[in-house]
Amino acid sequence: MYPIFLSISGRRCVVIGGGRVAERKILSLLEAEAHVRVISPQLTDALTALAAEGRIDWLPRCFQSSDLAEALLVFAATDSRYVNEAVARAAAAGGQLVNIADAPELCNFQVPAVVRQGDLSIAVSTNGKSPALAARIRKQIEADYGPEYAVLLELLGRIREQALAGIADGSARRNLFENLLHEDILGWIRNGQGERLRSHLRTVLGPDANFDFSQPENNR
Repeated sequence: MYPIFLSISGRRCVVIGGGRVAERKILSLLEAEAHVRVISPQLTDALTALAAEGRIDWLPRCFQSSDLAEALLVFAATDSRYVNEAVARAAAAGGQLVNIADAPELCNFQVPAVVRQGDLSIAVSTNGKSPALAARIRKQIEADYGPEYAVLLELLGRIREQALAGIADGSARRNLFENLLHEDILGWIRNGQGERLRSHLRTVLGPDANFDFSQPENNR
């Protein structure tokens, strides 16, 4: 498997199935701002509400191979092995990326367990061999990478924009960011030590440096 993060904003993703497993996949696709089409005779209450709000396109019938037209990603999450295999064949014929729930042998991509803190994403995959183990590892990572990482990353992103515009030498930029990443910087953010953080930024960036930052959600 080749690990990759895809930008699917505005791209069509098709989900065959309307149960709880399909619901979880659909919600994650909506978070990524995909255009989601759902093929299923029935939906969960939550998906029915999304369809009524116009947030998903629902075709209330059984799967047809033409349903996959223009789809970037295809997901099958039905309780029928026959339907899931038909979806896999149709997607393969169209050269599309397809994920079949609980059938890694029919997939050409896997959906990893993901830890997210703002723009930081850490993915864990077992190549479909043990989703339970992937979930356990994800929980361990969540304990180590708290909301302070989201704050730090947002801050570093703003500084990077200015550094790219103002520092032509790549080596100088690397040195700048190595100096910024003080061993205590996450603790300053986690504990709300804004003045200590600002003092460090001024030391590294110069006396005129002034970056506001927000405390992590769990410290407010």
